[in-house]
Amino acid sequence: MNTAPVLEITGLSGGYSLNKPVLHDVALTVQPGEMVGLIGLNGAGKSTTMKHILGLMSPHKGDITVQGKTRAKDPESYHNALSFVPEAPLLYEEMTVREHVEFTARSYGVDRADYESRSLQLARLFNMEDKMDTLSAHLSKGMKQKVMIMCAFVARPALYVIDEPFLGLDPLGIRSLLDFMMDLKTSGASILLSSHILSTIENYCDRFVLLHHGRVIAQGTLAEMNAAAGGRAQNLEQLFYELVQGGK
Repeated sequence: MNTAPVLEITGLSGGYSLNKPVLHDVALTVQPGEMVGLIGLNGAGKSTTMKHILGLMSPHKGDITVQGKTRAKDPESYHNALSFVPEAPLLYEEMTVREHVEFTARSYGVDRADYESRSLQLARLFNMEDKMDTLSAHLSKGMKQKVMIMCAFVARPALYVIDEPFLGLDPLGIRSLLDFMMDLKTSGASILLSSHILSTIENYCDRFVLLHHGRVIAQGTLAEMNAAAGGRAQNLEQLFYELVQGGK
């Protein structure tokens, strides 16, 4: 059994300015079949970390590997091994839902039969069957978010990087997304999930990484983090507040 991390970040420092880094020596891993929750206050560095993983920003120092590959040495293998769900949906207004999903599937080299079965499954899962031929310009914000999720999941990469996916989703959509992510995890996929809705992700993530002012101030299972913090917290939200307040 392969026990090498799917995602490994070591000594990552970076940001928008060389003189003022946002991230400071960030280190984290995501193992095969693991869901890791990336948590922190607004401005803690969660989205910046994800931008570095995606290659949208270049590290000032440190290394990022996906399935042992770096973006610099093997960009095609690196990017083919991951899929991204952004916080805000970004779609082509004059393309239909179906065209978006098919375009993504083609980009990842998904064969036609797999595309057909997966797109049908995703459309049913997110109640989008009657919207597949609708232009994205005519969709609600929540439906646009569902399209982004469907595009990410029509491929089957090793790693999913998911940034605040619950914004705009209705309760049924949130439950469908969580259940589907658990199915993917069971099949061996790895997920790095950022969310402020701590009560929702508490029972789904295997481990958590807490960023504060661009630094990892705690990581591990809920029990491990709680023990390190004194064992007083009853849930993830309480533990979060104790650690963040203590880190100020």
